[in-house]
Amino acid sequence: MLRVLGVDPGLTRCGVGIVDIEPTRRATLVAVTVIQTAPELPLEQRLLAIGEQLALLLDEHAPDVVALERVFAQHNVRTVMGTAQASGVVLHAAAARGLAVTLHTPTEVKAAVTGHGGADKKQVTAMVQRILRLDAPPKPADAADALALAICHGWRGAASPATRVAGEAAAGAGALTPAQEAWRAAEKATRARRLDR
Repeated sequence: MLRVLGVDPGLTRCGVGIVDIEPTRRATLVAVTVIQTAPELPLEQRLLAIGEQLALLLDEHAPDVVALERVFAQHNVRTVMGTAQASGVVLHAAAARGLAVTLHTPTEVKAAVTGHGGADKKQVTAMVQRILRLDAPPKPADAADALALAICHGWRGAASPATRVAGEAAAGAGALTPAQEAWRAAEKATRARRLDR
């Protein structure tokens, strides 16, 4: 069993989702929340609040690894800065507990969860609900994105050799979901393109 804490970083809303991934790649929801800070607070107070709440979640749920969305340059510099600053808090909190952090791009996460790297937020949320067998879609979008990050990382098994081996065995037995099969096909195609260069 691999427990992954996924974080969709943000200064105003920071999504946090915790998922257990079994060796068969069955994913189960452990917890999900959105850490919110008020824009009128000083920056250092907002980052402190994120750090304190994240620390409580890390200590309570004891994940094996942390999955974090990779920050990309956008047109809105203020948004990018806030996201990067929140990401720094996550990296610090994980490192303080000896946890490895893996960065995943939005396209990677969408491909892993829906089978298509260009999926929209609605499609990602619907697949997260289905994968985790939830009665209702996780809201807001930051929560769904954090869970998608955790699922993506858990399915890739990057931090757990045991999970990776078991996952390969399950794949051999035809136990992959359509999204996993699509993601695997996309990954093979990407590798093939790199070899052709």
